[in-house]
Amino acid sequence: MRHSRAEKTKTHKRIVAIASRRFREEGLAGIGIADLMKEAGLTVGGFYKHFTSREALVTEAVGSALELWKNQVDAAASDGPSVSYESLVDEYLSDTHRNHPGAGCPVGALAGDFARSDKRTRALVSRKIRENIELLVTLIRKTKEMDEDSSRSRAILTYCALVGAIGMARAVSDEQLSREILKTVAKRLKNPAP
Repeated sequence: MRHSRAEKTKTHKRIVAIASRRFREEGLAGIGIADLMKEAGLTVGGFYKHFTSREALVTEAVGSALELWKNQVDAAASDGPSVSYESLVDEYLSDTHRNHPGAGCPVGALAGDFARSDKRTRALVSRKIRENIELLVTLIRKTKEMDEDSSRSRAILTYCALVGAIGMARAVSDEQLSREILKTVAKRLKNPAP
């Protein structure tokens, strides 16, 4: 039985979504193709009808996950919830994001894995991080009176602080300390000390 192009596209997107979530939960090496395909209700042999290699799936799954902020901004432009610098900081440094890495930022979940990835994945991650920093620059310039250099510096600092804080909050076993990390970094990013 032949599958239509639309069915193949739908299946492909489902595999990418599952892989994207599971990579963020377990790391890039934490789950194998057999387990991913089983979760998608498919066989390992079916994998090669969609991807040339595991690395191709990793790159596509990571690229998809790195569109989170862009998708929020696009939704806001289409009468969705508004997006601001403060709302991104609050959402990123939330208990929900900390507790559900599979639905959150792949950089916060996989930065160490990305550093060891193939050139194609690293190039994609670099481009997407650059785009996220530019998005932050735009949001900062909307709310703060800053020149281009200052807003870019603040955007880079913000991005690094977000990723570092979520990683630290996930790493510690003390719930109180974890929440303190999130709240302290959020407060400092939104209201920097003079």
